[in-house]
Amino acid sequence: MSANQRVKLNPAVSGGGSGSCSSHESDFFNERLLLLVMESMNWDVQVLCRTAAVCRRLRAMAKRLLWRELCLFRAPRITESLSNGVHSSRMGGGWPALAKLLFFCGGCESSRNFVLSRPKPGHFVTESRFSKTSGRSFLMKRCRNDLLFVSDPCEHRLSDREDDLGVFRGVFRGFRESRTRACLIARQVALEERERCPYCGARVWSMTTAGLVPKNAAKRLGSHDGALEYFVCVNGHMHGTCWLAPLSSDEGVNGEDDADGYEMDGSDETGNSSAGGGFSDDLCDNSKGVTNGFRNNGFSGFST
Repeated sequence: MSANQRVKLNPAVSGGGSGSCSSHESDFFNERLLLLVMESMNWDVQVLCRTAAVCRRLRAMAKRLLWRELCLFRAPRITESLSNGVHSSRMGGGWPALAKLLFFCGGCESSRNFVLSRPKPGHFVTESRFSKTSGRSFLMKRCRNDLLFVSDPCEHRLSDREDDLGVFRGVFRGFRESRTRACLIARQVALEERERCPYCGARVWSMTTAGLVPKNAAKRLGSHDGALEYFVCVNGHMHGTCWLAPLSSDEGVNGEDDADGYEMDGSDETGNSSAGGGFSDDLCDNSKGVTNGFRNNGFSGFST
């Protein structure tokens, strides 16, 4: 289905400010034209990020339309599932946050339940694999009707440990109506004071502090039992860290095959790479300050 068939378009954005736009300016803000340009580039995320950083009007257009179309193109199966097939529906935390979650490892800092010798900055990923089977391993038995997609852990080597650091992320469908959220509220679990979601900036619950971490979660990750922590934000985005136990070459994580894995690689079918993803207005400049994985002074193209 073409982009023009999927969405209702404004043929042009004209006028504004002290006078009307010239024909070149009108073309520049034409939604149909922008969609065709992005489609011709196979929705290159770096180009879209730069486009959203040009001015407020393009950023608003990206927020309203373009990030959603990118998710539908780059990760159609998981996007269809999360939106229940209704592409015009609102996404928890916004479509820019979902786009960022699909292609960005949020990094991590020490927390009260997981201590690191030094923080690890966030970075773009060349490929990602999300699975609802993995997600079930992160749900308590009474919450198994919830739908949660969780990525394979992104491995980070630390020189002062034999174990690798694993950073993983995930997203709930319909979190506001989920059993997991109901359990957190019923237990009166307090929101964390310092931690923020690295994808939408919202406040989070520590599932470790809440006592809602199943034993299967560590096994699923290939982690030492109990050596993990993860958080869920009020919009249903999950991020966490674990210590990954060394595996031999013939040893699997849990011996299960995932038939429901959703892979988002950094390249499209033509081989064009989107590694580095472009999910940042400053294009991968990780030298700026990180507060528990969330950079308040960056990613303005993803503002929700």
